[in-house]
Amino acid sequence: MCVYFVWPTAPQVQVEETYIMVKPDGVQRGLVGEIISRFEKKGFRLKGLKLFQCPKELAEEHYKDLKEKSFFPKLIDYITSGPSSRKLIGATNPLQAEPGTIRGDLAVETGRNIVHGSDSPDNGQREIGEFLNY
Repeated sequence: MCVYFVWPTAPQVQVEETYIMVKPDGVQRGLVGEIISRFEKKGFRLKGLKLFQCPKELAEEHYKDLKEKSFFPKLIDYITSGPSSRKLIGATNPLQAEPGTIRGDLAVETGRNIVHGSDSPDNGQREIGEFLNY
């Protein structure tokens, strides 16, 4: 599940866009609505939504900076296992995520941590192009 939000940084000022992926476990557990609701309550406006199963080649391209990590094959298997859709998201490790964050409240383990969020505006634009135009 790809979710594309815009965040108005200030009234009548340039709008920042970000990309959020609800990962397969978030979709399988029926958490898409809850996750979208949390972003909307923080002032983000939903601009696009796409439900699809991520193909292996797109997952490998998206996570190419992690290719040398021992967990890379499991990450690719996980991301491609089913449909998938920073502060609000919480720490990568749900055990370190603060209560009230999506991962702190809803995720169960680091390898299956519910959502992906762009870590910068530049990466957000790149990820929007990768996933929503795939």
